[in-house]
Amino acid sequence: MRTFSGASWESKVGYCRAIRVGNQIYVSGTAPVDEAGGVFAPGDAYAQAKRCFEIIHKALQDLGADTSYVVRTRMFVTDITRWAEFGQAHQEFFGENPPATTMVEVKSLINPEMLIEVEADAVCADV
Repeated sequence: MRTFSGASWESKVGYCRAIRVGNQIYVSGTAPVDEAGGVFAPGDAYAQAKRCFEIIHKALQDLGADTSYVVRTRMFVTDITRWAEFGQAHQEFFGENPPATTMVEVKSLINPEMLIEVEADAVCADV
């Protein structure tokens, strides 16, 4: 089972937002994109991270899950010195059920205004 967010990159690159295989869900790298397809909150690390988690949450819901099923996240950030801002958004989304996580600084993302991209893996109750 697959879900799509409608982002133009999905059809151009040939991927889906998330895929569920049995009781596992894999969420593609999720960037802080606004409803119109532009970059959400340029320059605001916390807001961009929060937006990524909102998009991930919707993808999980589309596949019959929620953030409590997330077992691992990977945050790719362009400025690791802003880790606390990214981390605050992560903690707010996963505070009750914290997953394993990694935060890694990368040289750049697909758009220079993007400060973060997030992947997530979830394991659901057996169906």
